Amino acid sequence: MAPVKSEFPALLTYRLRLRESVFDDCGDVHDLLSIPEVTRFSNWSDAPKKGQTERVMKWMCGAFAKGKGCAWIIEDRASGRFLGSIRFNSIDKYSKWAEIGYELHPSFWGKGLMSDAVKAVARCGFDDFSLNRIEAWTLPGNPASDRVLEKAGFRYEGTLRHQAWFKNAFHDFRMFGRLAGEPPDLPKRS
Repeated sequence: MAPVKSEFPALLTYRLRLRESVFDDCGDVHDLLSIPEVTRFSNWSDAPKKGQTERVMKWMCGAFAKGKGCAWIIEDRASGRFLGSIRFNSIDKYSKWAEIGYELHPSFWGKGLMSDAVKAVARCGFDDFSLNRIEAWTLPGNPASDRVLEKAGFRYEGTLRHQAWFKNAFHDFRMFGRLAGEPPDLPKRS
């Protein structure tokens, strides 16, 4: 599903620039996905081969034009330094739903940058893509990613037991969702 606007939705926050992925980003993305802490709580290979990263980059570069997703490279707004990536991994135009995924270099963890990026992408999804729901999953044992989503207005909705098989094991998915019209900063629930 292409957004109402036909050009790629570049996004700015106070600290970040989220821009369209280009194949020249492959080296930075490969280096990022080669960091064990980055892929530990994900379905990415722990040590991706260059060809795997090239396939990922090919998808990231073409997802928007094909209406299958949308992928951004996250850069520091002031310096242009590569920080990570964020994307709608899939978009269901009939149900007005999308799934979000992201990675950030560990040097920038704990600074609120990914929460800023998730907020910007969610706003784009609701405003430009006319989505009604955006969801994300985390794996048990990854409270930092849970906090990223909660700070961006996502609510924990429950755990899907043994939802997926990767890295030679079944994994539970902790599901988070945010609906159009919900404020980005929801009060914490106990």
